[in-house]
Amino acid sequence: MPFWPVPISPGARARSARRSKVLGGSDPYGSINEGQRPDPLDFSAAELEELRRRFGVHGPQPKLAQLFTEGLDQLQPLRAHTLSRLEELRPVILSESRRQQINPMLVAAVLFDELQHAKPGEDTPLAAESGLFQTHGPAQLGIGELKKQGLLPADPSPEQISAARQQLLDPERNVQVLVGKFARLSRALNLPRQGLLMASRDPRDAKALATLAYLHNGKLDYPGRILRYMQNPELHALVYGTRRTPTSPLI
Repeated sequence: MPFWPVPISPGARARSARRSKVLGGSDPYGSINEGQRPDPLDFSAAELEELRRRFGVHGPQPKLAQLFTEGLDQLQPLRAHTLSRLEELRPVILSESRRQQINPMLVAAVLFDELQHAKPGEDTPLAAESGLFQTHGPAQLGIGELKKQGLLPADPSPEQISAARQQLLDPERNVQVLVGKFARLSRALNLPRQGLLMASRDPRDAKALATLAYLHNGKLDYPGRILRYMQNPELHALVYGTRRTPTSPLI
């Protein structure tokens, strides 16, 4: 039986079928069965409804914010600095991804995006303890994720909260929690765990990876950015091979 990366409740599926019939369209859940290759970024109305209900995701960020994000991606010094930080995390990315059966390119792409767009000074202990930031570390994770993984009590003491924040500020520990988050979400979505999800191998894998990215960030424009990063040759070289540091034209 074909797997669909976003389990849809019977009620949502029925509403989608009725909506399709009224609009004269086809059932979005039949596209894989019919042998078509669907766009992994094309979430049906019923899928979005289910993801919002279960995980609290949102629509895309405003266009202006998207343009600002794209502009940051073009800054070569920032990009080089981000790749350098990622290179330091490469061993833990590979080891944890292998242990939890998560595609390391998904992990690297999310880390690249979060590091690229991090706010200055937010990863310091003082900033974390101030309470001004709800997420911490390279992957921008909150203490709520530690609770969901059973790594922090549901009602932690102030001392436990402080220790949890310090955990998330540790880069290697932060990556471990990020990979654990993707493993947790994979179980919640009932994704296949026999092998790595590969976007180039199967459109259902691509849709599953897009869904995991969406659930990490909660904004609908995020999965497209992450899938593009996953195909980036420089990021591939960093994760799977050796990366040559670009020589400055001034040298």
